[in-house]
Amino acid sequence: MEEAIKKADILIEALPYIREFRGKTFVVKYGGSILSEEKIRKGVLEDIVFLYFMGIRIVLVHGGGVNITERMRERKIEPRFYEGMRITDAATLGVVEEELTVLREEVRQELTALGAKVAALNGKEDLLYVKKKAAPVDLEFVGDMTDINSRKFESLLHEHGVVVVSPMGIDARKVVYNINADEVAAFVSGKLGAEKIVFLTNVKGIMKDQNDPGSLISSVNESQIKNMIKSGTITEGMLPKVNSGLYALDQGTRKVHMIDAKIPHALLLEIFTQEGIGTEIVQ
Repeated sequence: MEEAIKKADILIEALPYIREFRGKTFVVKYGGSILSEEKIRKGVLEDIVFLYFMGIRIVLVHGGGVNITERMRERKIEPRFYEGMRITDAATLGVVEEELTVLREEVRQELTALGAKVAALNGKEDLLYVKKKAAPVDLEFVGDMTDINSRKFESLLHEHGVVVVSPMGIDARKVVYNINADEVAAFVSGKLGAEKIVFLTNVKGIMKDQNDPGSLISSVNESQIKNMIKSGTITEGMLPKVNSGLYALDQGTRKVHMIDAKIPHALLLEIFTQEGIGTEIVQ
């Protein structure tokens, strides 16, 4: 009986958040490094389906960098990077699209099996618009976001409730480009005026001291984050995600969340409990 009462208490705690977020849009960025781990993926997708049945609209932007690199090496194509960006020639672009298609279809099937109504698209399907990314070296088919097909996104969300998107887009001449998934998620979140953007990572969140797991920062605002970047507190892998999150906030997203996908049901714990389990960034 006590266990049942505890479960009821948890549901009651979640009630104000369910009421507040029903009908709102969340953008979730799911990195390729954790997408391939079956147990973690299953928990994340269960959380997304829970949100779906709570009436929350979900755009899930997925990566696939680890899978792409492995497949390239199998085909004797040496991966090349510049400042963390994958130099994407025609052969690499082909591998990128193949691997993202496999991952996207896997996610679609699993979400559908859990009961969600899902639309799964490659961003190049008249959904994500880009221009060639400028850099000191030629990144070839790497794009910068310029716009989205907002009407199509809204239509898909209205009809399905969950939209899974691969980070590829087209320019004005219909040339296809590879895009950084963090950038896609942030841009889409801003354009859709999302309530939240959630970055699922393999670390707890933002910490004052990278060597001290107990130094997790649960809530921080934009100006504090910018000071942490200047001071070097936020570095390396977290920096691109934080910058993407700041962009999303500046474009109208209400909150950014950085959470550890390895924690069981991290998404639900972050959204439906007062204390959360990761880091939120607010305006």
